[in-house]
Amino acid sequence: MDRDGKEDKSTMTLLDSVSARLIGLPKDLDESISKASDSYLNLEERLDAYEDIFESEVGDTSLSRARNIERTVGLRQLYLKFEGSNPTGTQKDRIAFAQAMDALRRGYDTITLATCGNYGAASALAAYACGLRCLVYIPEKFSGKRLKAMKERGAEIVRVPGDYEAAVLASQNKAKEAELYDANPGGDNTPIQLRAYAEIAYEIYDELRDAPSVVAVPVSNGTTLAGIYKGFVSLYRRGKTSRIPRFVAGSSHNKNPIVHSFVKGVDHCADLKPHQIKETRVNEPLVNWHSIDGDHALEAVRSTGGWAANASDRVMLKYSKILSSEEGLNVLPASTAGLLVLLEHHRRHPLPGDRYVAVLTGRK
Repeated sequence: MDRDGKEDKSTMTLLDSVSARLIGLPKDLDESISKASDSYLNLEERLDAYEDIFESEVGDTSLSRARNIERTVGLRQLYLKFEGSNPTGTQKDRIAFAQAMDALRRGYDTITLATCGNYGAASALAAYACGLRCLVYIPEKFSGKRLKAMKERGAEIVRVPGDYEAAVLASQNKAKEAELYDANPGGDNTPIQLRAYAEIAYEIYDELRDAPSVVAVPVSNGTTLAGIYKGFVSLYRRGKTSRIPRFVAGSSHNKNPIVHSFVKGVDHCADLKPHQIKETRVNEPLVNWHSIDGDHALEAVRSTGGWAANASDRVMLKYSKILSSEEGLNVLPASTAGLLVLLEHHRRHPLPGDRYVAVLTGRK
């Protein structure tokens, strides 16, 4: 019902006593959503309907030339890969929908994952669109707009004492105990996640017709960067590109194991001390004491001759406003971390004329 007590046609029943508002997907996909979530239809019909949703709404995001920023910083051919046109505004939709389709294909009725925000919203929507139950484990003190979005899309919220890593462990244990689909990073479905993020590399190649010199990515668990790297390695091995880009990782100051390990020169992605991690409204999407796919990301940075560094909350906030005013992009401040590390390197050690790409996510 809407506020006037009238039936709201944009609300669809998914599971017993669970309803979720159609937020993030256009109305013309209602029929496909209805088919994909109809447990009485045969699996092939449901998968076809869900594939229609997945292929039409997720990915194929814009790659635009940041000419105004180029003029300011003196770096030519800077491109922004803006993931904000995905249904929930971030690259997380890519892995959420890929895993929901995999869960549907393999006969699961429930997916589970831990999150502190964006991934939960994406997974809730992806599960909603094919009638899967979605269990989202979050730290007990977590709050934010994304929590409301998860609930609106029918996700069941389970609060866990402790931090994000504790929530991941609780979700993984629940998946094993109840034989649920484990959509957490670092598990058996990591190859699916990396392939989903590899699509970002393929889309960049489709636009530029070769690999750029550098790809800059904000990092938390490291899965996005590792997946994009996997995509460019595949392109290079198939003779599609003349090179593999150097990879740049950016994160919050001294709060991410990938960046910390690179700076310290350690052999693997070493954990930080949990009590030293302090989340803020700005840095929350970036901080971890344990980066689940950190070794993959660290190897990508090192093997390509890239680099990693930190960015402060103040500068990330400032640059999100610059991107809005200069390039017309409504960017999540934390997603500017990779771009900022690239630009700071150029300020200190001017980069040659070439093509540079920074991955950004939207603010919804």
